[in-house]
Amino acid sequence: MRTDSSPGSLPAREHLPAAGAGTPVLDVVIPVYNEEKDLGPCVHRLHDHLTRTFPYAFRVTVADNASTDGTPHVAARLAADLPAVRSVRLEQKGRGRALRTVWSASEAPVLAYMDVDLSTDLNALLPLVAPLISGHSDLAIGSRLARSSRVVRGAKREFISRTYNLILRGSLQARFSDAQCGFKAIRRDVAQVLLPLVEDTGWFFDTEMLVLAERAGCRIHEVPVDWVDDPDSTVHIVRTAAEDLKGVWRVGKALATGSLPLDRLSRPFGDDPRDRDLTGVPQGLARQLVGFCVVGVLSTLFYLLLYSGFRHFAGSQLANALALLVSAIANTAANRRLTFGVRGRGGAVRHQAQGLVVFGIGLALTSGSLAALSAATADPDHSTELAVLIAANLAATVLRFLLFRAWVFPDAAPEAHPPVLRVPEHRLPEHHPAAAYRGRSDATVRLQPVRPADTDPRDAR
Repeated sequence: MRTDSSPGSLPAREHLPAAGAGTPVLDVVIPVYNEEKDLGPCVHRLHDHLTRTFPYAFRVTVADNASTDGTPHVAARLAADLPAVRSVRLEQKGRGRALRTVWSASEAPVLAYMDVDLSTDLNALLPLVAPLISGHSDLAIGSRLARSSRVVRGAKREFISRTYNLILRGSLQARFSDAQCGFKAIRRDVAQVLLPLVEDTGWFFDTEMLVLAERAGCRIHEVPVDWVDDPDSTVHIVRTAAEDLKGVWRVGKALATGSLPLDRLSRPFGDDPRDRDLTGVPQGLARQLVGFCVVGVLSTLFYLLLYSGFRHFAGSQLANALALLVSAIANTAANRRLTFGVRGRGGAVRHQAQGLVVFGIGLALTSGSLAALSAATADPDHSTELAVLIAANLAATVLRFLLFRAWVFPDAAPEAHPPVLRVPEHRLPEHHPAAAYRGRSDATVRLQPVRPADTDPRDAR
């Protein structure tokens, strides 16, 4: 996973200004490998559609991924015959590599790509890029899994697609519906920040970019599409699925360990509601409670399984202590990352040490419950032991959450004073209250929640 520095913070979303004569607003990339048969009809059809329906200047870029057939000659002939078409030759294979190369060099403010088979109905192209031009969204994707989409494809591909997206939702907590539809667009200023963080150069490129964009707070617009499967597709399904699963594991590991610098991608002050200082509104508590409950349920199930396993060769007290110790370490690590959003390895040892203190309290409660049960019944059955332990764990849960929030992870709680936000000087308007700091040697200024009188009152909510 790439951890090199990105070019800077994500830009504020604004409506794209009218482009000058000859400057394309949209650059549609068609990555190809050995597609000499389909490339010509595809480009002519796309070029004709954009000429008739797209109200801005455009360009179609054919990105040849080291083709070994006549694809380069077809691409060169298209570029010579059609003024809005160009051809780029890469000597290495990889759809992700082709998109990164062309997008990084393009001057068009909106970048898109589509597969050469044109399985997606082109009438969805303008709805795809319109939210990016208006400044409403950062990325846009075509979705074959939306309710209003109309899709014609075989049962095998349908099953694989839905299974893959379920895996993304379960493992990477993705909220977008279709990661692999070859019909996507992104604003160039957002791409300049995200692309340095994307490592994959093949088919997983799309998924990785979308996951990072979503985690960074980008808005992803989904467009229902009409899609007809290409029976002559050259994509190797099994190999592609295996590579995608490897990518899911790699990205999930990077997100879990905090090795991705997503915290540097916050937007300029005022553009993202998360940056606004809201008074009188509890922040973070509801989300933390939900996360804590989910982790708690999973930890309790894990603990009970461990206890049942240890009970086969150890007494109830030892089995309880071992099971609680192992589950407590896992519980602290999960709550640290998922509930309280602490990234990276800094303070991890201290958090685990404090978590063990909380573990000691839970051990005292559960061990005391078992001791009381043994005193009341000489030979309690296993189901009774489990019931007592569940009750004791529920009693310790509330105290555990309070200790985690107030003592173990206090830095994750909202601060009473306005946050310090890093804002590039050139993004501060003249009337902004922080503009007086312009020119200071340090790039960080403390921004108070003060807004000019003509600011939209909805921003203050």
